[in-house]
Amino acid sequence: MSDIRPFRGIRPADALAGEIVAPPYDTVDEAEARAIVAEQPRSFLRVTRSEVELPLGSDPHGPAAYAKARENLDLYLREGWLVQDERPCFYVYAQTWRGRTQTGLMAACSVDEYDRGAIKKHELTRPDKEQDRVDHVSALDAQSGLVFLAFRDRFTAARQVLDEAAALPAAWRVTTPDGVTHALHVVDEPGLVARIRAAFAEVPALYVADGHHRSAAASRVSAARDAAASSGWFLCGIFPDSQLQVMAYNRLVADLNGHDAAGLRAAIGQHFELTPGVDPVPTGRGHWTMYLDGQWWGLTAKPGVVPDDPVGSLDVAVLQDRVLGPLLGIENPRTDERIRFVGGIRGHQALSAAVDGGQAAVAFHLHPTGMDQLFAVADADQLMPPKSTWFEPKLRGGVLLHRITDPPVPE
Repeated sequence: MSDIRPFRGIRPADALAGEIVAPPYDTVDEAEARAIVAEQPRSFLRVTRSEVELPLGSDPHGPAAYAKARENLDLYLREGWLVQDERPCFYVYAQTWRGRTQTGLMAACSVDEYDRGAIKKHELTRPDKEQDRVDHVSALDAQSGLVFLAFRDRFTAARQVLDEAAALPAAWRVTTPDGVTHALHVVDEPGLVARIRAAFAEVPALYVADGHHRSAAASRVSAARDAAASSGWFLCGIFPDSQLQVMAYNRLVADLNGHDAAGLRAAIGQHFELTPGVDPVPTGRGHWTMYLDGQWWGLTAKPGVVPDDPVGSLDVAVLQDRVLGPLLGIENPRTDERIRFVGGIRGHQALSAAVDGGQAAVAFHLHPTGMDQLFAVADADQLMPPKSTWFEPKLRGGVLLHRITDPPVPE
């Protein structure tokens, strides 16, 4: 059972949505955020990256930054740039990119279900990033970032009612500079709201696809407030897995850990068949490509290399366990500064350019992790290696907020 609730969402005034919705806070650096805000003064980055209004060099995680975020949120509400719905609603958020549309239900999900594992996770969090989200939510008294959840699309009642809600007229529709068209639909008809709740009550589990730090922060804030008001609920976008596009999350390594190129290839050859001059994009699971010494090499796992285990069989895990750790010395990819992670949206060209330009010694292109693999790992109560999935398109910031000081919607 998945207990989801409607809520009185805070959202952009329809006519201003194109000026307000912004890239996610963690996909732009400070310089990029400052440039966006200079061009779009109503950008929601003024709330999620509020250091852009502080002097250069200010601590983005200091008290002044969080106070400025709250000041700006209050300003947006006072000026009517953001508005709050009068009664609890569900919302449908649709994104269309490269001929594909993913459509999710925006709802308040239960912190208790998250704490009990009914909302399943598959990654660890970093303490510093988690604390940043705790401080941000605490300062705003609101959750400003969606937790991206997925469900198995075989639950037809949930999919059917989601499709019905998505057919409602959009409150607004905008196309952002990255070519993604975003639309928000408000679902406030009581009968449809009730049917949505009933349909999702039949979904046995929801899965965190992206947003582990935001969900963990929601749990901590709720605990600190004894689940008062709506702090026991957190802002989620719930998407059917069939519509989601997972891209590769690739690796760059700064040096060869004492190997020369020929020696590294020979060492890799103990566990993989190597083929020179291949296409840069791997053909499927159990296949990798490596850019080394000016060309792309294909890597195919030899028999017995890939274990029969939900985590160990992941391509990211095999690469870590057979190459990155033992050969290149990347024992902890979460903290080792010699490794960089490159989202698949940047393409194989970004990998070869980094090696050719001297920013890395070797690059690895992976096949995307599948949603079936994510579900299998989460169902086994195991954890994926870091940076296993890259979802596109990204959920935009400022689409919707959930105020945790509002009264919760009764059961």
